[in-house]
Amino acid sequence: TPPGERAAALRRAAEAVRGAAEELGAALAASTGRLLGQSTESAQVAAELLEEAATTGLGPTGRTLAGAGSALDVVRREPHGVVAVVTPWNDPYPAAAGLLAAALITGNTVVHKPSERSAVPGWRFARLVAGALPPGVLNVVNGDGETGAALVGDPRVALVAHVGSTATGRAIAQAVGERGARVLRENGGKDPLLVDAGVDPRWAARQIATGAFTNTGQLCTSVERVYVHESVADDVLAALVEVAAALRVGPPTAADTDLGPLVDDAQLAVVDAHVRAAVDAGARCLVGGAPAERPGSYYPPTVLDGCTEDMDVMREETFGPVAAVTRVGSFEEGLRLAGSGRYGLAATVLTPDLGHALRAADELEVGTVKVNAVFGGAPGGSADPRRDSGAGAGYGPDLLAAMTVLKAVHLEAAPPPARDVK
Repeated sequence: TPPGERAAALRRAAEAVRGAAEELGAALAASTGRLLGQSTESAQVAAELLEEAATTGLGPTGRTLAGAGSALDVVRREPHGVVAVVTPWNDPYPAAAGLLAAALITGNTVVHKPSERSAVPGWRFARLVAGALPPGVLNVVNGDGETGAALVGDPRVALVAHVGSTATGRAIAQAVGERGARVLRENGGKDPLLVDAGVDPRWAARQIATGAFTNTGQLCTSVERVYVHESVADDVLAALVEVAAALRVGPPTAADTDLGPLVDDAQLAVVDAHVRAAVDAGARCLVGGAPAERPGSYYPPTVLDGCTEDMDVMREETFGPVAAVTRVGSFEEGLRLAGSGRYGLAATVLTPDLGHALRAADELEVGTVKVNAVFGGAPGGSADPRRDSGAGAGYGPDLLAAMTVLKAVHLEAAPPPARDVK
């Protein structure tokens, strides 16, 4: 299919997704407990990602080399062939849209497996996209880990693009590596947020709350560790408790709900265990701290003070609405702690000091550094997660490049046939 036709197909897919955004939102809210408004907005973001790839994907497809004047030397970008896209339950529409669009615009065919925790929304989204494409270009399969293992282990799959847990990412990398295929992984995170001296405490509290409590803390880039300079810690924590206590926990379809339920009881048990263990080890729970007394997997926004680095709530993914806080005596101490641990997805720094901001951007070994805004960023940004958070570009033009393989071509004219000499 010519590239221009691929782009037109992605635009048709974007229009189909945009037209079904409310239906997709309702399906996601029903499956995962995400707020209905956020779920619908997530579908709209996915449509924007499909449209973006239809434009950016038509950029450079290779380069010409400076070879001999009598020859042509080029490096071409070609599709891998079959790409497997495996996506998570917590934000399935944008995660799928970004990977599907990048694979499709560069000429690959795709087999997509959504998470079994969001099988219905994943299926509906992928079928909308597939309806805008030639038959067989995008296939969607549902199933659990056994299905995923069969997909990524299939020798016909040349590249696996995975967004999800670190444990699953490791298993995929091993299976794919054993047969010589390629893999892109964006896996778990334990994202820190560092609050420097001199910040406005109420503003900092709102930033922490947004990072820790959005989607009930179930985002790969949720804030899970908070390091607050002791000079502002009391004021920041007081404001954070005030914000957390005001958030309303309830059904995801209710207009006045701020936090919906966790995805299931298994995740509720993880969050509760992390919080209880931290309190038992000496942390102080300032608000929340126990499952909500109502049917369902509800957990209230929780703020812990006095956390230490040996606690699971500071080391392992909690994936719930918990702001675990450690007080630090200096920016240097906070930066060192924020850069520690086995994950390297993203980090946020709140500071009025430009020098501190630049130092954080330079020293934090993570894929994305955010200064004075916990969420945000321009379209097209590229980031490589570090350590247990994965490997390979997840966004932007570098993702498009990763969806292709390079081939060098050297072309010379054949000599004319030899003439018979009589």
